[in-house]
Amino acid sequence: MSTTNLPVREKETNGALDGIATQGGVRFGKELRKEFLFDEKYLNLNHGSFGTYPKSVRSTLRHFQDLTEACPDKFIRYTYPPLLDESRASIAKVLNCDVETVVFVPNATTAINTVLRNLVFSPGDKILYFATIYGACHKTISYITETTPAEAVEVEYTYPVSDAWLVDALKSKVREERARGAEVKIAVFDTVVSMPGVRMPFEKLTEACKELGVLSCIDGAHGVGHVPLDLGKLDPDFFVSNCHKWLFVPRGCAIFHVPIRNQPLLRSTLPTSHGFIPKPQSGQKFSSPFGPSAKSDFVNNFEFVGTIDNGPYLCIPAALEFRESLGGEKVVMAYCTRLVQQAAENVASVLGTEVLENGEGTLTNCCLANVRLPLHLEAVGAVAEKAGKEKDNVGNLVRDWMGRTMVDDYSTFMALFFYGGGWWVRFSGQVYLEMEDFEWAGGVLKKLCERVMAGEFLV
Repeated sequence: MSTTNLPVREKETNGALDGIATQGGVRFGKELRKEFLFDEKYLNLNHGSFGTYPKSVRSTLRHFQDLTEACPDKFIRYTYPPLLDESRASIAKVLNCDVETVVFVPNATTAINTVLRNLVFSPGDKILYFATIYGACHKTISYITETTPAEAVEVEYTYPVSDAWLVDALKSKVREERARGAEVKIAVFDTVVSMPGVRMPFEKLTEACKELGVLSCIDGAHGVGHVPLDLGKLDPDFFVSNCHKWLFVPRGCAIFHVPIRNQPLLRSTLPTSHGFIPKPQSGQKFSSPFGPSAKSDFVNNFEFVGTIDNGPYLCIPAALEFRESLGGEKVVMAYCTRLVQQAAENVASVLGTEVLENGEGTLTNCCLANVRLPLHLEAVGAVAEKAGKEKDNVGNLVRDWMGRTMVDDYSTFMALFFYGGGWWVRFSGQVYLEMEDFEWAGGVLKKLCERVMAGEFLV
């Protein structure tokens, strides 16, 4: 690793907010890092992208992987299903929903694909999505509109906007389409947007969908372990949330909640596997190699979807136990949210910029926050032109150079993005971080911006 221009981290002190500590007395922040698997030289400031898990959960994962290899058929056919049911029951309790409505998939994108590829669309049916939809889900909608009669309709905006504006925009779009003779069949929206990392008013959007007779499909990739969730009260039509992002579960593991009323709409998993029940056809008979099951068709369908490492699904109880040792869901969420809010304000002050927030202060009511970088598009474009380079793509060039340079020169990573004509950094609050980490990060960002203006991103 090159250490050129590497800011020196000041000697770390106990920076845990409000003196928060685990039940065992270990302070949140750097004292907790020893419970995780990080390289000692690496500072993980981008928990939100891929998550991580503690050593105790790794032990659980390895335990189940070892059991699988010891007796593959015995474990996969007979031992695994009841263990999976235990995981489903434990997460259903956290989410306050019926265990019969809960199954697992590898990630949120898989669940969104499962929903949209199962629904039957007719001419005039629309899929509504918001401008800040996750890129893979946006492409999924594009694929569906290429292969079915469905069409897409977008709610266009640039943050910051108010929660009320987003809800009104949803209602307006649905009414506009109806006035044209079309019908919004389903609306896809987030709990917390990925880029920029902001909280959406998903509760109010779900209520609006109910009022309008539109199916609600909530992409809660940043959901469980991140923001409070009560699916019994929320009652969405489809809900998915990655457990490997914020719940300290190994990748890939996502909870997929479908209320019983909508389970008949999802006939196939992705990929289609042994649990699929074809429509009756003369002369055709199907059977499962796993034998008969007393479980519902929905649960049985998702129990075995091709051969993968199902170990992560079985780590839910261990992850919840670890979180309980930290003080429980409310304590963990409160620390991460307050930390990232204060960190964003601190870094914005250092950089002389701003935090992305609306007038109501709701966008940062989560474990993510976004700070504008002190780079101006015209000035950076001028640097590119002076070097004889095209200026049209400087947004992505700067983003990509800064991302790689963080890893190579500073042994860290922060999620960067070009949005609304400027560059932003997305911070993630987490229990193994504290304010001094973000103070150091502010220095790194300041130095990187200076290096951008010196033209290093063009080399």
